[in-house]
Amino acid sequence: MKKAPYNKAIVYWLLSGALLITGMVVIGGITRLTRSGLSIVEWNVISGTLPPLSQAAWLEAFEKYKLFPEYQKLNFGMTLDGFKKIFWWEYLHRLLGRIIGFVFILPFLHFLLTKQLSGWLFRRLLFILLLGLSQGLMGWIMVKSGLVDMPHVSHYRLAAHFILALLLIGTIVWTVADITTAPRQQKATTPILTRLSRLVLTLILVQIVYGAFVAGLKAGFSYNTYPLMEGEFFPAYLKSYFTWQHVLEDGVVVQFIHRWVAALVLAGVVWFWYSSRNAAVGTTTKNTIVLLLVTALVQLVLGIATLLLAVPVTLGVLHQLVAVAMFVLALLAVHQLQPLHSRAGNSGRGNYQRVATRGLHPKPTV
Repeated sequence: MKKAPYNKAIVYWLLSGALLITGMVVIGGITRLTRSGLSIVEWNVISGTLPPLSQAAWLEAFEKYKLFPEYQKLNFGMTLDGFKKIFWWEYLHRLLGRIIGFVFILPFLHFLLTKQLSGWLFRRLLFILLLGLSQGLMGWIMVKSGLVDMPHVSHYRLAAHFILALLLIGTIVWTVADITTAPRQQKATTPILTRLSRLVLTLILVQIVYGAFVAGLKAGFSYNTYPLMEGEFFPAYLKSYFTWQHVLEDGVVVQFIHRWVAALVLAGVVWFWYSSRNAAVGTTTKNTIVLLLVTALVQLVLGIATLLLAVPVTLGVLHQLVAVAMFVLALLAVHQLQPLHSRAGNSGRGNYQRVATRGLHPKPTV
């Protein structure tokens, strides 16, 4: 029997949103690594859409920047041309955020008014909208943390900003998978893979959080050796006063954890792949796991290279982008291996298909 059709326009719309958010993650990484994130010191949702359009406007923006700690403590004496270079990355980052808002809201209203959204999908899209608004708000809360005494954003807020971006991408990808994957009987021989998929996803999320901590604490610029930290497995000077607070706030400890959680992630992915080789799962799932393994190996090499070369912008951004790819692949593996009854959306899938295919007039199948 043919798989029931689905509304491809909705799928392409959602995937375009996920790609745009991924692009925003890339530009956000460039903004952070070029120290451009604090160049715009106001959050003007409407008037901030346009950049300075005259010399007087540029001078006004520069004078506002001079009032804050980054200029006074790090960039004192910066020229207007130097300010423009950091301004444009932050401006592009914010502009893309506005574009994403329009790309989501306008088609959403169209699909809603033309009654192409079923109940579960409508609720899911509202949740995505809420995540998007939260992401924008957290971005400004993060920037504000660097506009006071010290010109560095809070690494906690940076991590929250990045995790919200991942949640957005992940929720969109999960929704697309719900829409496009026909319900099928789950094999009885895969409970171990289901548990392993969730373990791997959890490890990847922990590693991503610590990667954000490393970025926020500028910890990637210290101890640029591997596998030892300047000849030591763990810096001896920290052992005398090591506390739980160091696990979250000391750059050296955070870098140490990030190094070795990477090994746990790779070990988990290898175990996952090895367990899947002869399991009774579909070809798509096996290919997802193989691709996850390849991506994990690439990510490990990128991480080591980024560390040894003291975080060049290109490698740092690529390392962040591959982390997103790992997260998406692990999430897809979880989706493909979860028991049928737990699939959010499948209960409403039949209704969705009837609504979403209005106007398609598929030929009846036997």
